[in-house]
Amino acid sequence: MGLLSKLFGGEKKSHPCCTALVPAAGASSRMEGQDKLFVYLSGIPVLARSLQALDQCDLIDEIVVATRQESILKVSDLCRDYGIQKPLKIVEGGATRAESVLKAALQASAGADFFAVHDGARPLVEQATIKAVIECAYRCAAAAPAAAVKDTIKVAYDGVVDRTPDRAALFAVQTPQVFDASLLKAALQSAIEQGADVTDDCSAVERLGKKVYLVEGSYENLKITTPVDLALAEKILEVRGGGY
Repeated sequence: MGLLSKLFGGEKKSHPCCTALVPAAGASSRMEGQDKLFVYLSGIPVLARSLQALDQCDLIDEIVVATRQESILKVSDLCRDYGIQKPLKIVEGGATRAESVLKAALQASAGADFFAVHDGARPLVEQATIKAVIECAYRCAAAAPAAAVKDTIKVAYDGVVDRTPDRAALFAVQTPQVFDASLLKAALQSAIEQGADVTDDCSAVERLGKKVYLVEGSYENLKITTPVDLALAEKILEVRGGGY
C-alpha cells in the first residue's frame, strides 16, 4: 500500500503542515553589549537551543528564520554546526517584529497550513508545550502558551498608580504562538498597513476580532532579555541535567 500510495497521489501527512517562524532580528539593547541570540547558554548559543527545540518537534515541518542582514551567514553557520535537520530558510528581517514575522511567513512553503511563531531568544521551551499549542491551534486557529502572573500588577502613569487589575485574570503570554497561516498573514499585513503597535502576534490577530486560546505554559519558558535571564536559564538547565 505504501508504494501504491506514492504512485497514485502520494502519501498523506499525519498532521497539517506547520512552519515555524523565528524572529531573530532584535537589537539586544538590554544585554549589556552582547547579542543575546549568540551568547552561549551552557555551551550552546541561545538561538541554536531555540532552533533545536523546534527541530525536534514532529509537528513542525520546516523552519524560517528572520534575522538582520549582517547576521544571515552567521545564522546559516550556526544551523549547520548545531545539526538543524528540518528544511530551513533564513531571510532578512524587518524594522519591527511584525515585519520580520511577515517576511518569514511569505517565504514559507505554499502548503503551510499553520505558522508557529517562536522567539529566537526562548531556548528552554519544552516539547510538551510546543505540541500542546500546535494541537490547540488545529482546533481553534489561534493559540499560545501562557503562565499565570505571580506578582501584583499596577497600572501607573508618570509614576503614579492608576489602578490594580485583578491578578487572577492576568497571564504572561509566551511562544510559540500558533495560528492558521492565512489568518496570521492577514493580521500582520493589517497591523503593518495601519501602523498598529503590536508587541506579539496574538495582538495582531486580536485586532481582527479573532479569539486566541491559551494553553498552560511554563515559568521555565523564559525569554532571554537581560544578563539575569541568562543566569536563571543556566540554573534551569543545570537542574534539568543539561537537557531541553
